Amino acid sequence: MKLTLWLFALAYAGLAQTGPISKLDHSAWGRVLAQYESREARVDYGALKSHGSPDLQEYLRQLAGPWPKSLTLNERKAALIDAYNALTVNWIVQNYPVPSIWRTSHPFTEARHEVDGRKVSLEQIETELRNMGDPRIHAALVCASISCPPLRREAYVPEQLERQLDDNVRSWLKNPELTRFDPANRKAEVSMIFDWYKSDFEKNGSSVLLFLSRFAPVVTEPGFKLTYRNYNWGLNDTSNIGANYSKASFYKDYLRNKL
Repeated sequence: MKLTLWLFALAYAGLAQTGPISKLDHSAWGRVLAQYESREARVDYGALKSHGSPDLQEYLRQLAGPWPKSLTLNERKAALIDAYNALTVNWIVQNYPVPSIWRTSHPFTEARHEVDGRKVSLEQIETELRNMGDPRIHAALVCASISCPPLRREAYVPEQLERQLDDNVRSWLKNPELTRFDPANRKAEVSMIFDWYKSDFEKNGSSVLLFLSRFAPVVTEPGFKLTYRNYNWGLNDTSNIGANYSKASFYKDYLRNKL
């Protein structure tokens, strides 16, 4: 009888440990980034697919389960950014080789990803982040494309989040392939992201120009003219598989995904 009770107690303790985790750990995702991302912010999807990544799968399993209810704003923000990027990378690996994320089926709107105990789409994760009112998240979310902001080679973590977001905005704006400033003529060519999500940069009396001037001092108001660069949806892969992905290809894939 005593043995039966002891075994029951052990079984109950084991079940109790399968509940929600007490803290999110982003270190496994950080190891993936350090191993498979180049310094030019390109991902080696081929190696990830060929060799597999226990770290990536471990991280995705953690994301899938219920998250702690006590997360602070920065803890949840960092976790959602990392989740978006990790799930995007994993989605490309599942479909690799492809020249663009748009060559896959409904890449942003299909609720196929498990996060915090529920099925969500990448668009839903992005919407939750946008609703937090911090436009810097647009410099952190990476949609697996050449024109995306640079994918950071480390995980976002709550204790460093403010510094990491500021730093990624600056890295994004310093990249001449993504942004071009001409202070002498008071002109700048910036990402289409600033046009697509203009309302996010205009909250609380701000503007795109004010945001840019905070991270790129060469931009000053008033009179600085902005134009928006064509967005290259070719895959951000180290093999340059997306280098020849054309506008026509994008429109074709976009319309197919809308059907």
